[in-house]
Amino acid sequence: MAATPQSVRDFLAQRRIAVAGVSRDPRQTANVVFRRLRDFGCQVFPVNPGAAEVEGVTCYPDLRSVPPPVEGVMIVTRPEVALDVVQECVALRIPQVWMHRSFGPGSVSDAAARFGREHGIRVIAGGCPLMFCEPVDPFHHCMRWVLGLRRKLPA
Repeated sequence: MAATPQSVRDFLAQRRIAVAGVSRDPRQTANVVFRRLRDFGCQVFPVNPGAAEVEGVTCYPDLRSVPPPVEGVMIVTRPEVALDVVQECVALRIPQVWMHRSFGPGSVSDAAARFGREHGIRVIAGGCPLMFCEPVDPFHHCMRWVLGLRRKLPA
């Protein structure tokens, strides 16, 4: 299996991560990521302007509302929302962002990635943390293996 990229190790070493894009529907990808990061040992804060609570946890309308410090943000939104989230990260001096993508565009926005990097944010544009949070389920293990072969793992 391909080695875990340093950017991924750094992101997952954080303990206070906001997940932008959680839903009241627990089957949504953002909620799966939210739960897995929580189970991985992170203190995770759900962010969605349309929900007061998600999965029994207080949900925040924006990153400014999350009790500081937020060490990183996992973006699991539509790509056109990602730039707004990254701009908020810059304003709040949040140092790391990961834009989720498994298949298709996911949450990745080239403009958001470029903006974040231009403002000193470490950006992971693509991939899924479930490929790296041990124990990795068989589906994400295979996904990581295939992406590693194709040299498409997050950098």
